[in-house]
Amino acid sequence: MNNLVYLCPCSKPLFTQGKVCINSKLIKIFNKMSLLLDYVKKQLATETKHPKFKAGDTITVSYKIKEGEKERIQQFTGVVIQRKNEKATASFTVRKMSNGIGVERIFPTASPFIDKIDLNKVGVVRRAKLFYLRDRTGKAARIREKIQNNKEA
Repeated sequence: MNNLVYLCPCSKPLFTQGKVCINSKLIKIFNKMSLLLDYVKKQLATETKHPKFKAGDTITVSYKIKEGEKERIQQFTGVVIQRKNEKATASFTVRKMSNGIGVERIFPTASPFIDKIDLNKVGVVRRAKLFYLRDRTGKAARIREKIQNNKEA
């Protein structure tokens, strides 16, 4: 029933019910392509040593700011309201209240400007995106904290 025939670039059948067309040029092309794909994957791979956090957690992001020739580290402490994407394109949004005004900042996870991320509190939430916090202030904007039971013997 499976009469599928795949053609290689030399227009010979590549796979026909278990038989393989062996073409040295084709094998070289596949090897070059696999090397190229491995190189691209290495370039896109992000090796960040940040702690695991999710929406609802309170974190402190220390990031580098360049002002002219000087460079300093500034901290942004707030609640993570969302995480987006994966790997190289991943980002997260942190929200804090500053003088009664809500301030949100989006950080790319793989950014070289992020010095470190500290996890302050682990929040208990049932959603992945906490946009409802934008409408709330004061006690209504609180998130329950997960209590860690560390029993040392």
